[in-house]
Amino acid sequence: MTTPTTPDAARAIAQGYAFTGPALDLGALLWDGRCLPDAPVRVPLGMLSRHGLVAGATGTGKTKTLQLIAEQLSAQGVPVFLADVKGDVSGVCAPGTAGDRVARRAAETGQEWSPQGCPAEFYALGGIGPGIPVRATVTSFGPVLFSKVLGLNTTQEQSLGLIFHYADSKGLELVDLKDLRAVVAFLTSDEGKGELRGIGGISPATAGVILRSLTAFEAEGAGPFFGEPEFDTAELLRTAEGDGRGIVSVLELAAVQDRPRLFSTFLMWLLADLFEELPEAGDLERPKLVFFFDEAHLLFNGASKAFLEAITQTVRLIRSKGVGIFLVTQTPKDVPAEVLGQLGNRVQHALRAFTPEDAKALKATVRTFPVSPYDLEELLTGLGTGEAVVTVLGENGAPTPVAATRLRPPRSLMGPVAPEALDAAVKGSALYPRYAQAVDRESAYERLSERAAAQAAPPPSASREPGERERGPKEEPGVVEQVMGSGVFQSLARSVGTQIGREITRSLFGTSKRRRRR
Repeated sequence: MTTPTTPDAARAIAQGYAFTGPALDLGALLWDGRCLPDAPVRVPLGMLSRHGLVAGATGTGKTKTLQLIAEQLSAQGVPVFLADVKGDVSGVCAPGTAGDRVARRAAETGQEWSPQGCPAEFYALGGIGPGIPVRATVTSFGPVLFSKVLGLNTTQEQSLGLIFHYADSKGLELVDLKDLRAVVAFLTSDEGKGELRGIGGISPATAGVILRSLTAFEAEGAGPFFGEPEFDTAELLRTAEGDGRGIVSVLELAAVQDRPRLFSTFLMWLLADLFEELPEAGDLERPKLVFFFDEAHLLFNGASKAFLEAITQTVRLIRSKGVGIFLVTQTPKDVPAEVLGQLGNRVQHALRAFTPEDAKALKATVRTFPVSPYDLEELLTGLGTGEAVVTVLGENGAPTPVAATRLRPPRSLMGPVAPEALDAAVKGSALYPRYAQAVDRESAYERLSERAAAQAAPPPSASREPGERERGPKEEPGVVEQVMGSGVFQSLARSVGTQIGREITRSLFGTSKRRRRR
């Protein structure tokens, strides 16, 4: 394991990573300024469903760490999901480029490096950016997540929940944003208020906020994210035909990185959907999926108490379904304590202490680690790019000793592939024909509009008496008038039937549990 000249403390740390079962190699132990290639730092494969945290300041190598872990998981037959916020992870599908820096880092960490890419699929929210379009219906997204993207407060979130409950009970599936807007407008009209009388009402002020938020949301270009065909999260669990390697699913977010509240909440929808669809699996030898949640702090910013409770419970319970979650952010303080306590594997890159706030974050980070022979405050500010402080769960479930680590270089391309290569990969995917073209099938809004138009049509004209003046054509009602025609809406609800509504049940996050259309 280690040479006789290695200090006792370093040998004790190295012994904590001497696992007997399958494990991923992170790098080699750093001690007293030296890298010890015969003292590997590893993480057991079976413990990756116990979740983890990859943290560190910008530019310290977090993305390469994700890539390193992802490609080894893929090689072990474990599918991986990566959110690519900056657009620099697409290289995971291509072999890396040899060079002096790679060769030197491989030698330092005891790695036999050779270039190899991973089987990969590339996705894009709503088809904005390069990737297979990922969409969700409004019904499936649910009121809790929708409140998060709209920035609603607790009272407004509760009112939106009533609106979804009404639509569910009437069998009115909300496919896209115009369906939701139509139902909100109706239920706040004089005719529609009575529909909610038995379960509570919605104040005009709250309804106005919801409608204005929806309008602003659409004006920001959010329409393409909601609709059909809805993405089936089972696609994330696939392995490659032939060699059985896990497919690395990369969600390209560079084109929507200016909408952090939207994409972070969409990532939570993917997790919530997996949570509801997967059966209980218990402790597995290898995870079914490892999900890397980049820019994780965005998920918690401005989150309601209900939203945070739902996140905590999802993280706590989803590991029993074989899914591991790694949150990626700058400092552990970005993550609520209830969630941080569920993250058993830690890779902490360098932190900066340029300001009093930085120094405070540094001290808080040090307190989250077990006692170690390192001076962690000094170590964390002195780590170089591609170095980190590591502690993971060992094969017996106990934390390993804290290990300063020089990380191995990924075997895949460290950077984006050429745009034309990425486009070819997207268009050549077997999934592309299934999701590429948006479908605007008849739903609540369209049926409402058709019936309103039919009701508003003038009756056949009778023969006029001589001298009677011809009346001008009746003015067609606008959208709001169509929506708020209570007789039309109630007729629509009756015609749809209630069986669909009875089948809709909602999860912890308020997402729909009903089976997806394919």
